[in-house]
Amino acid sequence: MLKIGLTGGIGSGKSTIARLFGVLGIPVFESDLEARKCLAEQDVQAKLIALFGESILHETGEIDRRKLASLVFSDASKLRELNAVIHPAVGERFKNWCAEQHTPYVIKEAAIVFEHGLEKQLDGVIAVCSPDSLRIPRAAKRLGLTEEEIEQRIAHQMPQEEVCKRANWLIFNDENQMVIPQVHELHQQLIKRAHETA
Repeated sequence: MLKIGLTGGIGSGKSTIARLFGVLGIPVFESDLEARKCLAEQDVQAKLIALFGESILHETGEIDRRKLASLVFSDASKLRELNAVIHPAVGERFKNWCAEQHTPYVIKEAAIVFEHGLEKQLDGVIAVCSPDSLRIPRAAKRLGLTEEEIEQRIAHQMPQEEVCKRANWLIFNDENQMVIPQVHELHQQLIKRAHETA
């Protein structure tokens, strides 16, 4: 079974692309969703409180994701510390999840892949490429943030040009090219490759 990464900058539309692979019967591991689940684990919470203090807690005692985000997205070293806790936990979840799948390939959707060398654990990476003029307003609307807050998050991600250069396959979500035919074509390629390497 091939393990294929699916990445793209914030607002690129990678979640939409992931859903299209899901429609084709391919299981999709959503790294962001799994990272949120990790925040509910006691050992992860303890590590984050030790790193960032109790100011990241909601009055319910749970980690307040919004407070945590505003803290780490204004300080690159704090973001690295957060990722050092979350990424191994998500990686373990992915490994266990893969063991339960029985398809020719699976998709691991992740906002950041190359920044942490995650591509080394995958058989290839798809990048969703979309211009900033579409990404920023799209992400601001979806997340309920200002365009300035989105730009701040983009600043912490690898430049899209670099991501697209490093990826094995590209899907263009630029409102000029239809994405469904691109996904379908890539699906056929990956099925063929999975059978050849089986």
